[in-house]
Amino acid sequence: MDEQVEVVVVGGGYAGVMAANRLTQREGLRVTLVNPRAGFVERIRLHQLAGGTHPAVAAYEEVLAAGVRLVVDSASRIDAAGRRVELAGGGALGYDYLVYAVGSGSADPRVPGAAEHAYPVASLEEAQRLREAIGAAPVAAPVTVVGGGPTGIETAAELAEAGRSVTLVCGGALGPYLHPRGRRAVARRLARLGVVVLVGVRVTEVTDKVVRLGDGSMLASRVTVWTAGFGVPQLAAVSGLRTDALGRLLTDETLTSLGDERIVAAGDSAAPSGVPFRMSCQAAEPLGAHAADTVLGRIDGRQPEPVRLGFFGQCVSLGRSAAVFQYAGRDDVAKAVHLGGRATAKLKELVCRATVKQLTAEARKPGSLRWEWAEDRTRPEQVSGPARKERVR
Repeated sequence: MDEQVEVVVVGGGYAGVMAANRLTQREGLRVTLVNPRAGFVERIRLHQLAGGTHPAVAAYEEVLAAGVRLVVDSASRIDAAGRRVELAGGGALGYDYLVYAVGSGSADPRVPGAAEHAYPVASLEEAQRLREAIGAAPVAAPVTVVGGGPTGIETAAELAEAGRSVTLVCGGALGPYLHPRGRRAVARRLARLGVVVLVGVRVTEVTDKVVRLGDGSMLASRVTVWTAGFGVPQLAAVSGLRTDALGRLLTDETLTSLGDERIVAAGDSAAPSGVPFRMSCQAAEPLGAHAADTVLGRIDGRQPEPVRLGFFGQCVSLGRSAAVFQYAGRDDVAKAVHLGGRATAKLKELVCRATVKQLTAEARKPGSLRWEWAEDRTRPEQVSGPARKERVR
């Protein structure tokens, strides 16, 4: 390369940082990371922030390669024709290639009163507001957590272990991803923590004092936490790029945007072949690495490889002293095997630390991440290409 190539990475989460770090292995590239915060958010610890057991923030100096320029701002629009990223704070950044890694956040609850009176926990600022609300409420005040997925379970357990009176309202099953055996283990632990679990119950209204349920009954609730569903930023949609119904950027199997080979996506905001992977840091970091490899391949004039990524399970914390690790096949379907108890809590902590260590390792030695452990060599049609199964969120 005779001229410097400009690569802009939009989004400084697990996928974006991994992509930015990996890109620095090539000389002649100037890599710029755009992120609205000056600190790296450990999103998988936000329930701990709400419970007061972890700050859930790390310094970018710890996880970002020294050669990456950090711009603390938000992208307001991508001008694909002009190859520019317009910034909310004014000005724009030109690019030769762009990595779209804006992640995901809270979904519109679409339940009367929820937006006004409930506390989401999908972003740093949301978790901080929830922490303040919990701290201001008397210890005996009732807390309601809405949503039976991993975030709801982890938040309910964290608050209950801190002595709060918690009710967990699940619109469907408790832990829908889990095998029934794993689900029963989670239910037993929540019961020991004193969490009241309501399964298959719909929330119809939220006020500052109560949560109204579909059967007309009401739950007293001083603090209501909303964890039901995730959405993605609409940056791609407002920029005129091709997206799915949720707003994820549509790509081919190399993670390249349909219709624009200069834009590559990674993480929760990507929809390869219209069939996205499960939203998770387990997928985000390998996808960030693959997005970087796709960009590097295009710069070199090589045809990028299709993404190949499998899963090994899901680890759900149940307070600081217990967790459940649900084993899964590489097709991301839960198996009838799980681990539980105090040892699994240590495993969960190890997983949380490992996600940061992987970013740090890539920053120090770009190109070092390997994820052959995730490849399904026996049934690739289940994890790659249009036949890949839709992941349960």
